[in-house]
Amino acid sequence: MTMLKTYEYPKFPYRQSAEQSEGRVVRHPVVVIGAGPIGLTAALDLASRGLDVLVLDDNDTVSIGSRAVCYAKRPLEIWDRLGFGEQLADKGIQWKLGKVFFKDDQVYQFDLLPETRHKMPAMINLQQYYLEETMVARCEADPRIDLRWKHKVTALRQFDDHVGLTVETPDGRFQTEAQWVIACDGANSDARKMVGADFTGQFFHDRFLIADVVMKADFPTERWFWFDPPFHRGQSVLLHKQCDDVWRIDFQLGWEADPEEEKKPERVIPRIRAMLGENVEFELEWVSIYQFACRRIDQFRHGRVLFAGDAAHQVSPFGARGANTGVQDIDNLSWKLALVLAGDAPESLIDTYHDERAFAADDNLMNSTRSTDFITPKSRSSLRFRDAVLDLAEHETFARPLVNSGRLSTPTPYRESPLNTPDEARFAGRMAPGTNCADAPITVDGRAGWLLNTIGSGFTVLHFGDRPVATVEHGPITAKVVGVGQDIGDPEGLLAERYDGQPGTTYLIRPDQHVAARWRQFDPARISAALARCLTA
Repeated sequence: MTMLKTYEYPKFPYRQSAEQSEGRVVRHPVVVIGAGPIGLTAALDLASRGLDVLVLDDNDTVSIGSRAVCYAKRPLEIWDRLGFGEQLADKGIQWKLGKVFFKDDQVYQFDLLPETRHKMPAMINLQQYYLEETMVARCEADPRIDLRWKHKVTALRQFDDHVGLTVETPDGRFQTEAQWVIACDGANSDARKMVGADFTGQFFHDRFLIADVVMKADFPTERWFWFDPPFHRGQSVLLHKQCDDVWRIDFQLGWEADPEEEKKPERVIPRIRAMLGENVEFELEWVSIYQFACRRIDQFRHGRVLFAGDAAHQVSPFGARGANTGVQDIDNLSWKLALVLAGDAPESLIDTYHDERAFAADDNLMNSTRSTDFITPKSRSSLRFRDAVLDLAEHETFARPLVNSGRLSTPTPYRESPLNTPDEARFAGRMAPGTNCADAPITVDGRAGWLLNTIGSGFTVLHFGDRPVATVEHGPITAKVVGVGQDIGDPEGLLAERYDGQPGTTYLIRPDQHVAARWRQFDPARISAALARCLTA
């Protein structure tokens, strides 16, 4: 087994399935390719909606190296809806402050969550292998999820009503089928190649060194980013704390750096000593060199194959937008796929997955590209501009928003989504149609709770006042009505504040906890029409 100084990799058992040993072809409702964070989220979300899911992975362990380490508030809320957000938040290193340094001086500080009273923290740092291990355990405990290791998809054929898959295992190949396939097989996705999908964008001609270091240090649990520091002149450096006294350090190396040479301990250790000082004791845990790209797939849906995570889009690591964005892909897709498979919505609903998540991917690509251009200027004029901004930011407030050491991951509102019902009245605040719901403390039967836990995973009508009815229906879809003041309490007034909840105000909330519509009065006909729009747009 592979071992780090602080972690021993599990080896998950390969098992031959009955369909392989008996030579029969089984048609599964959903097959997920890839058991990384995105594929495992897909399996758990779909299973929570009553679907049987087959997950195929060509490996038999969790991710090698800590890889993704920063998980933002919205993905944590999604995982909390699936039952393990608190577990991750308790395990991870919680933080919300970031500091930016230029040469010898701190020039800027930001707070990712200045607003108090949210259940989930702004960010946690947690090695990806811990995240995956938690999710694998939950998948193995769920009878609806069939997680198969050492199962590599080698061919894929699409038909009108299903997908045929050839799967290679240690016992040979076999055939299986799926009504729908979700490809979560990473940046080098074989599934993407099999369907002939275009993957366009740009590679950045720069290289970075990741060094995970085990050390006892008194740095605070904050994100620290240096431009042109005295210990690494002309380049940038990033520092994060992870679990087990592991610290992530990223060094910008430049395009001319030799990746194989730079990974050698005799090259890495002097860089770290220059940063930390001669008297700090540390051990190398994991070292990697990376080059990054900003690009996405042409269509998130190719027939009955749906792409998510790095298989659908890649961004630079600055801003923690990779895994966080992929989890939100699944959050968007799962409820739609569940309704279509149940026969409660037309297949065209799946097309809105592309509409909404391609819009979000483009937003992330834009932010990621801007961050990269600021961190790694490509011309003398760009470098002069960046350094001037950093000089001014220390004392001039107007310059601080221009500092871009990686705009950290936040959800993209689906402002132009065809599922939205436009406002008919004026509202204060940010909870417009297409926006993910803000959490707030509430009470239920006198006990303290949180809004997002109360909303759950179905259509919900949130009404400020006594609810006139218990449910609103549209065809086979039933939306429960929750009355603020009747079913739930708003002890601190934060729910009314965040939703501009004047008496009578009514929200229709989607199964992914995004606002679909809002009104100033409760009108069952309007709510039913908005439900219809969510299903048939």
